[in-house]
Amino acid sequence: MAFREIRKARRGQTMSLQDCNGVLDHTTHGVLALLGDDDYPYAVPVSHARVGATLYFHSALQGHKLDAIKHCDKASFCVVDTDQVIPEEFTTHYKSVIAWGRVTIVENDEEKLQALTALADKYCRAGIGADYGEALDAEIDKSWSACLTFKLDIEHLSGKLSKELKGV
Repeated sequence: MAFREIRKARRGQTMSLQDCNGVLDHTTHGVLALLGDDDYPYAVPVSHARVGATLYFHSALQGHKLDAIKHCDKASFCVVDTDQVIPEEFTTHYKSVIAWGRVTIVENDEEKLQALTALADKYCRAGIGADYGEALDAEIDKSWSACLTFKLDIEHLSGKLSKELKGV
């Protein structure tokens, strides 16, 4: 399938792959869009970590999100890095990225560990300090059997920003 190119609105600019990856790495959450019950769209906010061209997520062992993934593996994931309303200009200064791809549940223990480590490195490493490795090992041991990881292998990635943010 060919993915649509971003329509270049008069106020927007497309972003490079490197800049899109930077936004994915910088943002703390996004919205995962799946095909849900009775083919209704199901969009759910989730935390994420990127490793190469793969986004990793974690989840409970069951629920709407996992049922949707099992029903249809196509998904998109959107993050908004900047959304600054400029009322006097009737506009916003924005920066956002959308990834499209296939979502699968991680079955391999080695990859599950990689996913959980990537998530912890992104969200927890700075706040824990010197005891990080020991604390991470303990947390993974404690939650391993109650935690599931899944991934979105990125097939297409695009980003857009307002011209006022070009180079920011």
